[in-house]
Order: sequence, then C-alpha cells, then structure tokens
Amino acid sequence: MSGMSAGRSAMRMGPAELVQAAAMARRFYLEGKSKIQIAEEFGVSRFKVARVLETALERDLVRIEIRVPAELDAERSDALRARYGLRHAVVVESPAEAEETTDPENLGEVAADLLGELVEEGDVLGLAWGRSTIHMAAALDRLPPCTVVQLTGVYDAGTAERGSVEAVRRAAQVSGGDAHPIYAPMLLPDAATATALRHQTGIARAFEYFDKVTVACVSIGSWEPGISTVHDMLSDEERAHYASLGVAAEMSAHLFDADGRRVGRDLGERCITVKADQLRRIPEVVAIAGGQRKAAAIDAVLRSGLVTSLVTDTSAADYLMTAGPTPKPALGRTDPDGI
Repeated sequence: MSGMSAGRSAMRMGPAELVQAAAMARRFYLEGKSKIQIAEEFGVSRFKVARVLETALERDLVRIEIRVPAELDAERSDALRARYGLRHAVVVESPAEAEETTDPENLGEVAADLLGELVEEGDVLGLAWGRSTIHMAAALDRLPPCTVVQLTGVYDAGTAERGSVEAVRRAAQVSGGDAHPIYAPMLLPDAATATALRHQTGIARAFEYFDKVTVACVSIGSWEPGISTVHDMLSDEERAHYASLGVAAEMSAHLFDADGRRVGRDLGERCITVKADQLRRIPEVVAIAGGQRKAAAIDAVLRSGLVTSLVTDTSAADYLMTAGPTPKPALGRTDPDGI
C-alpha cells in the first residue's frame, strides 16, 4: 500500500466533516444539485465538493444501489443487447417450476410495458400472429394514440376472435386508434388462393399499412411440433421438404436456417403475411420469445438482422450468450441473404 493510500485510510472524519459530507451528499444525490451550486452554498471550491463526495463513498457514508424489479435480469439484458447489437434487450427470470415452458406469460406482460415506452403518438403498430403477442396485447394498459394493423393471417380462422384479431382490437382499444385486422388464415393451399385473398377489400386495406408500420411486435417459432405455427399447418411431406433445406426457425411465416439466412421462400407465396423486406424497413421490430426449446430459433432469427429488440427469459438468454460466433450487429439491419 502506498504512503498516500495508507495516510488516507488512517484519516478519520470528525463530526463536523461527517455532517458536512452528509449534507453535501444529500444535495448532490437526492436533491440533484450540481457541484457548483453546492460549493456556492457551503462557501468552498467545487473541487473540494468533489473530494468530499468521493470520500463519502469511500467511507460508506453514501451507498449507491442499482435496483430493478426482481423479475428483470439487468446484467443478462445488457450483455445480450451488446452481443447481438440490439436496441433493447429485456431478460425476464424464467419460471422455476416450468423449465420447458416456451414464451411464459410474463414475457407478454414485460413486452406490453416495453411497447408503452416505444410507441409514440401517430405511430403505426404492427402485430404478427403468435401466442406471445396475444399475451402481450392482453396485458396492455397504456399506449398513445396510434393505428394498429395485423401483420399476418391467423393460425386458425375459426379462432380469430380469440387470437390475432382480438390482439389488434385490444391494442387499438387501449390506444384509442384505428384497428386493421386480417380475417384470413396465415397459410393457404396454393399461391393463387393467397393472391386472391390479398386483393379482398379488408385484407388489402391492412396490407396498405405494412409500409407505414413504425413499431412491430413478432413471435419466433422453432421447427418442431407445437412451437412453430407454420410447422403445425404443413403436411408431413412439406415439413420434411423444408427440414431438408435446413430450416431452424420461423417468424411471421418466414423460414430461417441456423445462420439467419432465409430458406423455403416459396412458402411465402402461399402466406398472408408482411414481407421480409418490409420488416427490415420497420424502425423497431420487437420479438417476444423464450424458453430453452426456442433458444436456437431465437439465435437464428436475431442473426437475420430483421429484429431490433428482444424480450426473452434467462433460460434462453444463457444459451444465446454462448451460441456460436459473435453475430453481426442487428442495428445495422444486416442482410445475410440479400433480401
């Protein structure tokens, strides 16, 4: 230990010094006054104020704590944001009782709060089909006035009122803006049927808003039963075909391999969905997805560069932090396959 350090540690603060240090710390940390203002009040130099505040920290007279709600993991969130070059990454504690749960409902609740921060008056909010986006919409309690548009058809048109359509209506109700739902299945038997549906009045009106969307909320699925809407809608033969192309994930009916490249583009011709290049032009695309079973799929979609922000859980985050080589920054909206 140097002589200076030893001397400093041996110094004791007398009662007057302690009282003054406490008063200065209160002005600075609690009342938000500047060091110059404090110096003027106490008749000392601002350099002395700086030394007193530093000593107050060293002597444990002042303790600084950074606290976030217990369910949020700030350290993992920041690390994940930096690794993938995201604008926002919010990591939520995984449910202890259900390690295999995908997209726990609390992800939707946190995503609802995030949208409350991101959406501004006059924005166009796009919502894609997904259980997590449905949970998010149900949890919404604040949104500025904005237009809400559905970005994809639904998994089952017979349940539209309880799914994506209801999510769009709920978000529009909270914001007080217009709603543009899509009453059509996401996947059609052939391209001709999909094309005909896209020209129907209500659907065409929703599609007109796709290029105006400023904030989008999407879900991510891995290529296995029950965790990918598209996977579940296809025949066994079709699943095998796309699996042979290396599909690892899907988002809004777009398929991706493990490196984030789009595969099976012919599927899009049969789908009612926003195009990949339209997603890339949206300033803020928030993905909601979590769980160990979706972790690899989340990594694949993040590598595509289509997503700018992520709400996930600790289970998926731990995988993402060590998944393959460090990806290119998403904020550059990289285009790994020349979309």
